[in-house]
Amino acid sequence: MLTVGIVDDNPLDLDKLELIVGKVATVELRLKANNAEEVYAFIQETPVDLLITDIEMPGMSGYQLADFIHLNNMSASVIFVTAKSGYAVHAFELNVHDYILKPYNQERLVQSIERFTDKKEAGKITGRLFIRSGGDLVIIPKDEIIFLERTGRTTTIHTTKDIFESYQSLGELEGDIRESMFIRSHRSFLINLQYVKRFTEYSKKSFEVVFEGTSQKALVTKEKLKYLQENYF
Repeated sequence: MLTVGIVDDNPLDLDKLELIVGKVATVELRLKANNAEEVYAFIQETPVDLLITDIEMPGMSGYQLADFIHLNNMSASVIFVTAKSGYAVHAFELNVHDYILKPYNQERLVQSIERFTDKKEAGKITGRLFIRSGGDLVIIPKDEIIFLERTGRTTTIHTTKDIFESYQSLGELEGDIRESMFIRSHRSFLINLQYVKRFTEYSKKSFEVVFEGTSQKALVTKEKLKYLQENYF
């Protein structure tokens, strides 16, 4: 199920969102609010996949809410539903999923939700990685892998549960993974974008990658980071 939150300070527009979202069988509505402050507090404790929000509201605006989500590397994606067209350029700088102008029909919003669902499903990681570690054959679920690091003649696989070492090359393991969310960020690192929290400057040519689930860090080149910003974030 796709978890969704909706927010609009106009009660009629909020009820319209609820009615349309409620008709999508694959959606679970977790939050209905008339202000962005309530939403921001909620999603810090209970994440949702998608937020559908107005922009111009008293107090925190929908744009500010999306900005906070972006700056804090929170997992929620955003659809703006607004009567104002002037925010469109800035909105897509925040990597929002869609920008819908009021008045809109039901089909327009449902199609946007369905496109997001398809995109989310396409990014799911499935299957298992088989590695030779010492004299053992180890089976690792791919969705538990945070990143892989090549040091000398050894490849270290950092997962949510353990750390494994193998003499298999990084290129060989990369070929075995074959998942869109795994990116060769650096000649010595293969990272899982689903666990990335932030990038911090490391040198003139690279950034450190900070992950959820481990204190260990990887590297990403400036060129690859630019590619990630344009295509993933």
